[in-house]
Amino acid sequence: MLSLETELKNNSYPGRGIVIGKSEDGKYAVTAYFIMGRSENSRNRIFVEEGEGIRTQAFDASKLSDPSLIIYAPVRVLGNKTIVTNGDQTDTIYELMDKQQTFEQALRTREFEPDAPNYTPRISGIMHVEHGSYNYAMSVLKSNHGSPDSCNRYTFAYENPAKGEGHFIHTYQGDGNPLPSFEGEPKLVKIEGSLYEFAEKIWNSLNEDNKVSLFVRYIDIETGAYESKIINKNR
Repeated sequence: MLSLETELKNNSYPGRGIVIGKSEDGKYAVTAYFIMGRSENSRNRIFVEEGEGIRTQAFDASKLSDPSLIIYAPVRVLGNKTIVTNGDQTDTIYELMDKQQTFEQALRTREFEPDAPNYTPRISGIMHVEHGSYNYAMSVLKSNHGSPDSCNRYTFAYENPAKGEGHFIHTYQGDGNPLPSFEGEPKLVKIEGSLYEFAEKIWNSLNEDNKVSLFVRYIDIETGAYESKIINKNR
């Protein structure tokens, strides 16, 4: 099992990342989503609450040059399901699951981002919390070794996750030009501390120059009640 802090501190540019797991005491379903940026357009963002989820928003609207891949709802809630993604596929999953399609079926309609030459992976997660039971799944849609001709699709499902364990996926292996896509299966990481402690650990481990925003949510597995924390670099 890896230390999430170490993973983040050793990577100056993991891009956008999703963590899903279970708290140390076994009471909470846990998720975290962060965004980073290298360009002024990417860094000019904050997370704001929207309904039961969140949305990205320009911090300074006058500096927003291209909203296409940076303004979206990373987190939405559909009944007892919480959807977390790095793009507008959140809406695709929400809308198609609302029509009784599965997480995988919904994502079959999407592929990696059209941002050549990076072809950024679309990473997604879904948490299902109901009457004391909890499971989650994660997905990566990526180009075939940087070629846009093929989309490689990976789904990983975790039933009854263990206390204090989670999985971490992110868009990039590290900084570079083009940016190298995430490789392999989700990384097994420790979930430690309370909502606020976990949020602070992640935020303090992200590269100071590149980090933009962080969202963390703890969902009570018995009741479905949740508490969230947002940290924005732009204030």
